[in-house]
Amino acid sequence: MPVWCCRCSLAGHFRNYSDTETEGEIFNSLVQYFGDNLGRKVKAMPLVEETSLLEDSSVTFPVVIIGNGPSGICLSYMLSGYRPYLSSEAIHPNTVLHSKLEEARHLSIVDQDLEYLSEGLEGRSSNPVAVLFDTLLHPDADFGYDYPSVLHWKLEQHHYIPHLVLGKGPPGGAWHNMEGSMLTISFGSWMELPGLKFKDWVSSKRRNLKGDRVMPEEIARYYKHYVKVMGLQKNFRENTYITSISRLYRDQDDDNNQDRDISTKHLQIEKSNFIKRNWEIRGYQRIADGSHVPFCLFAENVALATGTLDSPAHLEIEGEDFPFVFHSMPEFGAAINKGKLRGKVDPVLIVGSGLTAADAVLCAYNSNIPVIHVFRRRVTDPSLIFKQLPKKLYPEYHKVYHMMCTQSYSVDSNLLSDYTSFPEHHVLSFKSDMKCVLQSVSGLKKIFKLSAAVVLIGSHPNLSFLKDQGCYLGHKSSQPITCKGNPVEIDTYTYECIKEANLFALGPLVGDNFVRFLKGGALGVTRCLATRQKKKQHLFVERGGGDGIA
Repeated sequence: MPVWCCRCSLAGHFRNYSDTETEGEIFNSLVQYFGDNLGRKVKAMPLVEETSLLEDSSVTFPVVIIGNGPSGICLSYMLSGYRPYLSSEAIHPNTVLHSKLEEARHLSIVDQDLEYLSEGLEGRSSNPVAVLFDTLLHPDADFGYDYPSVLHWKLEQHHYIPHLVLGKGPPGGAWHNMEGSMLTISFGSWMELPGLKFKDWVSSKRRNLKGDRVMPEEIARYYKHYVKVMGLQKNFRENTYITSISRLYRDQDDDNNQDRDISTKHLQIEKSNFIKRNWEIRGYQRIADGSHVPFCLFAENVALATGTLDSPAHLEIEGEDFPFVFHSMPEFGAAINKGKLRGKVDPVLIVGSGLTAADAVLCAYNSNIPVIHVFRRRVTDPSLIFKQLPKKLYPEYHKVYHMMCTQSYSVDSNLLSDYTSFPEHHVLSFKSDMKCVLQSVSGLKKIFKLSAAVVLIGSHPNLSFLKDQGCYLGHKSSQPITCKGNPVEIDTYTYECIKEANLFALGPLVGDNFVRFLKGGALGVTRCLATRQKKKQHLFVERGGGDGIA
């Protein structure tokens, strides 16, 4: 299917289309967004194949989404015109919320007051719209119920907002890189996106869903299929790497309408003479032969949906860069699969007390590799994730937690043969002879010989394409962005960054690590952009068509 895209200068990518309905549909969506005058300008743009390369574009996109994981996919779905309505037969178990929904049953949720609907709701997200959307899609899920969604979806093409979704790999983002031998922490139904039930997709593939939890590779395939079956491919570009996103400013006295990238110092001196305009997005696309093709795009709005798995957190200690120290499950899993640790008598050191560290423990344990497990917390710490997981649903993680509690190190005994935990300990350093120095909370030091070490203490997003690595967007502007400690500061109903207009953030960047909650970000962003689009169209009509947009 042809798509509206950046102009392409490569021979063989141009094509003439006689399918006026297809071309007209794209053209109409642009006219609805920009107004008829701009429509006349873009109608002559060449249409190119979906597989074409990104190249410099003279047209400004209304929205560019950075990241093609579930956050970016869900946002593309809603920007493509899909709208959620209260189902005619639905009765939400929350009677107060249901009465609010009944008040505006004829309106889609996108067109309703999200703050009003969210009022009084509680859930496992600090973002009220995320809690609202989750309870509409999965009513009372936290109480163990499996009630159907109270929403049904309609495709309303006149609501389409042109956009691009840029990702490093295929749609699904980091799910394509996760360790395939582990089950997801969430149920399969909680991983699904609007409009396509995960169980229905599994059934269509003639696979049997033996339990409620599934392999990450299944989720990755589901997300990739979702983009195709929902007709979103025209908005997606793979193998793209962003190198910079910066604001363009326009001189109010410049009659040539030339955008410029003005220095911060210049802006401070003559701030009144410049107005913020669009975003400039630079990067490159990797093609089949491994070479890089640079591109430059312009956007009115940018949505950050990168997730936070780009850069594993480090201990920042001596020797951490030795080759026997890993910082991710794929690295560790690859070492085991290649037999590098087979037959080793020295234990593997695993650092961390989260679920990824528990996955590493299970991986080593099931491969008959002895484990030293080091973590800073007490085993009775109520904030440990294991305390929040039902034993019946997550038996493997409770097995790890049981070992953490019952197989801890003592000065009176040696390391146990299969697993030894070191609560309230931290790593002081790694040595070139593959030894590590541990220190207890009391200051006692111990030295152990290792076969490998795996540091799994969280991760940070890679926002190197933003100024100051994006730190200025966080609640603590002097610190890196993290999911838990320093998420991006946003308006909780629009997901627009507090410190940067027309820049949005959703998913793990704003603290929503679970797929069931990140979908609320797509709702918030879509409502905000749709509202602004209506105002823009209204202003355009009042001006009698005008001369196009600036």
